[in-house]
Amino acid sequence: MTDSSDDKAGAAEAAKAPSAFLEVRDLKVHFPTDDGLVKSVDGLTFSLEKGKTLGIVGESGSGKSVTSLAVMGLHRAARRERNKVRMSGEIWLDGKELVGADPDEVRRLRGRRMAMIFQDPLSALHPFYTVGNQIVEAYRVHHDVSRKTARKRAVEMLDRVGIPQPDKRVDDHPHQFSGGMRQRAMIAMALVNNPELLIADEPTTALDVTVQAQILDLIRDLQKEFGSAVILITHDLGVVAELADDLLVMYGGRCVERGPSEKVFSRPQHPYTWGLLGSMPRIDRDQTDRLIPVKGSPPSLINVPSGCAFNPRCPYADVPADDLTRTVRPELREAADGHFSACHMAPEERERIWTEEIAPKL
Repeated sequence: MTDSSDDKAGAAEAAKAPSAFLEVRDLKVHFPTDDGLVKSVDGLTFSLEKGKTLGIVGESGSGKSVTSLAVMGLHRAARRERNKVRMSGEIWLDGKELVGADPDEVRRLRGRRMAMIFQDPLSALHPFYTVGNQIVEAYRVHHDVSRKTARKRAVEMLDRVGIPQPDKRVDDHPHQFSGGMRQRAMIAMALVNNPELLIADEPTTALDVTVQAQILDLIRDLQKEFGSAVILITHDLGVVAELADDLLVMYGGRCVERGPSEKVFSRPQHPYTWGLLGSMPRIDRDQTDRLIPVKGSPPSLINVPSGCAFNPRCPYADVPADDLTRTVRPELREAADGHFSACHMAPEERERIWTEEIAPKL
């Protein structure tokens, strides 16, 4: 009897233990407001190995940034306030569970083992302190070194990310940097401690195309150098097509499609992904027709539509019988090897629509 109980306990522990470097399980992040409960992330699951890049895409308000802040443990301050954020699920980083971990322990991991490049470097960088001082502080928090040694490290990192004359620009303030240089400085700060997980939240937003390409090349080169796992959050499918090994498409706080990037781009399985691809300009072929926008707006995360959250905007909502799309929320199901989709349409019907109606227009 005892042996049987021990075996069951061991099996349960083995099932719970993560196999990937980063593993997120059924993550939910809800915010109580006067208008109702905002379900920003509502049951998200994914994993990521070292040396790989996961692209998370979706329109504004789909829950991408909230997910990244949850991984970094940055919702904890809000949890101590009166209107606490309600967060549940599991986040495993190299075998350590973070949702239920002590805040001081998560703080020691943040910046050292996991780091983040924020959307707007001008607001993320402190205007009063020099760029060098901010990188020095980020380094000394996790290393017992002198200020001189930390400054040398800051100059090295600014040089590594392509800042000209780093020994002089290290003493400049953020407003003295251009937009592209501020983004590079943010990357230098994020990578100064050689983190094993790097989250890049819209790293190329508001940058011109040339600078965008330089930043993406920089992230790719630094990932190869440090062997980091990278989460790339964006609404631009062109960005993830260039960098991501795997792709996760979010809508209404949930994952609607997930799989290897090549499969998601060549054989997308969800109508929302079709819409994102249809609204993206192509440079590899002649574009004679106008781009096809996704009609309507993203749903309110307080009053998420019943059934499939995408059904009010989906041109194929009436394809499944018995009004299934509007009454039953679809779960992620494997459509192909490692490729998952949350759609009520039969795989054969999705394949036919993609082949005959969608792909020829892209």
